[in-house]
Amino acid sequence: MKKVRTLIFLLSAAAMSTYSPNQAHAFSSVYPNMHGKSLTTPVAWGNAYGTVYAGAALTTPAPYTDDTETAAAVGVGIGNPHKNLGLQATLIALDPDKFDDFTLNLHAFRNLGNASAIGVGVENIDLSDSEAYDIEESYYVVFSHSVGGNAFVDEETNSSRLHFSIGAGNGRFGNKSDRDIAEGKGNQGTYLFGNVAYELFNEFNVIADWNGVNLNAGISKNFLVGRKVPVVITVGAADLTENSGDGVRLIAGIGTGFML
Repeated sequence: MKKVRTLIFLLSAAAMSTYSPNQAHAFSSVYPNMHGKSLTTPVAWGNAYGTVYAGAALTTPAPYTDDTETAAAVGVGIGNPHKNLGLQATLIALDPDKFDDFTLNLHAFRNLGNASAIGVGVENIDLSDSEAYDIEESYYVVFSHSVGGNAFVDEETNSSRLHFSIGAGNGRFGNKSDRDIAEGKGNQGTYLFGNVAYELFNEFNVIADWNGVNLNAGISKNFLVGRKVPVVITVGAADLTENSGDGVRLIAGIGTGFML
């Protein structure tokens, strides 16, 4: 369960790494910016239009251990979220060294103009029937918005500097781990989650998110390699409160994608 949760922030960031205002229709003058907008929670925006993406992530130390845990993912996004729906499927390798335990994430979303979107999804569909991981399917609904107004919009790109998402879900968005319960941290969280991202210096987003169980903070930057290939790097600190886990830990990830 912890390995799967580690990768969630990467998938959210990687999903936005190939988003471009050029893919959108002129419903609004405000677009999401190009950087990652979440650490451990879903955003409504996703990949579509025949986009393939991949990434990897780590957390160190993993909760209640001294180990570093890693995971990797590859996915595809299809459909047209302005005309009907965008559909995104992500295959996750829980142990990149062995590639024998896999889960699947599915996300469907609809853009509401250019500035907003609504999405529904399911995480952690167990494809391997593995006994080595505590895998729990989690369903969610999420709304995301890019804030307009002169104070928040970059005039050159018409992209917003301020973004937020709010949603609700079951599973990982509220259920505490067995170890958390044993340590007296309660049985349940809020089952409500949210994130806020703000762009600083026209260079990167600073992010805070609440995943229903704990608070996290970090930064995310998207840049182009060879002016064609987008790469997003996200680094953060997880479990900032004593609501779960045994202390603050480092989370980091990298993702990329391209349109077919």
